[in-house]
Amino acid sequence: MNSQLIAKLKDFDESRDNLPGEHWLTLAAGIALWVATRKHPSGAVRLLAGIAGGILVARAASGSEIPQRLKKLIPYAGWEPGTSPLPKRVT
Repeated sequence: MNSQLIAKLKDFDESRDNLPGEHWLTLAAGIALWVATRKHPSGAVRLLAGIAGGILVARAASGSEIPQRLKKLIPYAGWEPGTSPLPKRVT
């Protein structure tokens, strides 16, 4: 994806008002996807549901209402488009 498009989407998301409990609903939807498809006979369905569930859980964990102390513990929570998402190497 183009980093400018990601930046525009992030700006739009940060400028709008959050729904009450939005991050809890997103977290519940991600976990529900994992649980609902964990025993599905198709490996492709399990893989896609795992990816979609992971994205929803990550979205719930990286919202703007999360305390700064918790954001430091969550990988990619402070990631900005155009920068490396990997942690800086300590020498």
